[in-house]
Amino acid sequence: MDDYAHGELAAATGVSVRSLRYYEEQNLLTAERSPSGQRHYPDSAADRVHLIQQLYAAGLPSTTIVELLPCIETDAVTLELLDRLSAERDRIDKRISDLVNARDRLDTAITLATDARKPGRPCLR
Repeated sequence: MDDYAHGELAAATGVSVRSLRYYEEQNLLTAERSPSGQRHYPDSAADRVHLIQQLYAAGLPSTTIVELLPCIETDAVTLELLDRLSAERDRIDKRISDLVNARDRLDTAITLATDARKPGRPCLR
């Protein structure tokens, strides 16, 4: 495929057309305009949209993502950005730890509830 039309990129990546427009507004994604005004994206746009989605899901703000994307494409990172990325990674690690702790507590509650349903044990209410 040479490029994606707006709706085609949305369908290929599973994001809404509105999200693609937002990515453009945030300077995360660039589209060429046809003479009729339709947006067209390069073939590489799908990978970029997936990366943007992953970075958003990790909790990075668009301002950090804007700085990060060129570094990923060129492998050039400033010390300031490296510090920010390390701080973001630490924040993500903390969130993962908190989620694992929450899952472990749920597992304990599920085990207790399952044991309580065994014959001769009172039911949880």
